[in-house]
Amino acid sequence: MNDSRPIRAKSGTNHEGTSAHNRRVIVDALRINGALSRADLARATRLTKQTVSNIIEELERDGLVSSQEAVRKGRGQPSTPFRLVPGGAFSIGLQIDRHVTRAVAVDLVGSVLVRAEAALPPGGPSTGAKVILDLVAGVRSKLAGIVRQSDKRLVGLGVAMPGPFGIDGSGDDPWMMGAWQKFPLLETLAAGTGLDVGLQNDAAAAATAERMVGAAHGLDNAVCLFVGYGIGAGLILNGELYRGANGNAGEIGMALLFADGKSTPLEHRASLASLYQHLSADPADPDLHARIDNLALRGDPSIEAWIGTAAADLRWSIHLIETIFDPQTVILCGSAPEGLVNRLIAAIGPLLPSIAERRGRTLPRLQPGMADPWSVALGAAAGPISRAFDPHFAAILKDSR
Repeated sequence: MNDSRPIRAKSGTNHEGTSAHNRRVIVDALRINGALSRADLARATRLTKQTVSNIIEELERDGLVSSQEAVRKGRGQPSTPFRLVPGGAFSIGLQIDRHVTRAVAVDLVGSVLVRAEAALPPGGPSTGAKVILDLVAGVRSKLAGIVRQSDKRLVGLGVAMPGPFGIDGSGDDPWMMGAWQKFPLLETLAAGTGLDVGLQNDAAAAATAERMVGAAHGLDNAVCLFVGYGIGAGLILNGELYRGANGNAGEIGMALLFADGKSTPLEHRASLASLYQHLSADPADPDLHARIDNLALRGDPSIEAWIGTAAADLRWSIHLIETIFDPQTVILCGSAPEGLVNRLIAAIGPLLPSIAERRGRTLPRLQPGMADPWSVALGAAAGPISRAFDPHFAAILKDSR
């Protein structure tokens, strides 16, 4: 261990009735920093050494934490570092999109152990629900084949799909996935799997993935600008994912842009769906992702015009995000190919002046995140892990009732 490194951790509390919160604080500190000693944890979390020792003992007993070889620091007594046990917990993440569904299984530290996908047939949930349940069952079975008794440590099933949620609209609107919005999805999945099920939009899931294993790891305030079939923003504020009153926070793709005397939603101009339309491409084409990546890397004229227009709109979006949320950084991520994301970032610069433009920055105002069609499913899987183990004020309330 390096004694000089700063340890990032939230503050625990030594008051009675807060053991759930303190337990989450310790797990979170080990996730962000790696192996730490009891003394390191006590100093970083402001908990007493006895409280830390009690929690470590409990986590060891539950198979969530293990000790490593003792490390001698100077003339003092050797200290024992502790780390999270990856196999201490597992979760499954499910992405439901317009033409495809993906599922992944991850462990406690966010490593992907199993992944699988299936095409969604026409007909919406009436035909797609069984495909999804079969996909989850297959991933679950493969996980059990890799890790014995993994089912006993499954903390839940996370689901991500495009938002917004609870908005009236035409069931034929390709942007809204109206039939799936009206379908009792969570109840169907809970009944079919026996797992606790949670739902978030795809941008929020992408932000959850970035927070767990990506560019937002260890950051308390970051906004993930998600470019997929649509556009959204995943908001990490004060170390937690902000959902909004109805789970629709960050739906920046619905923000109206005014040009040529008419208004158009941002996602109709700068999303992958708009690119597909520009290229006259079939969104259900399984080779489309690779083809677009190749076009972007070659600087093909068929895509350069779209990049220029989309970059101008995204430049404005980043200015708006910085002005409203004052994040440490904005992360451009999504299911867009990596070559396209890099070209967009290059074309977006230079950024518009904003309150984020200041001396002493340690992070860039804009940086690339995951450019991976699996990132939403990964973030969905990280959701149950976050709900079970991350520090939330709700954990204090729950434990003190």
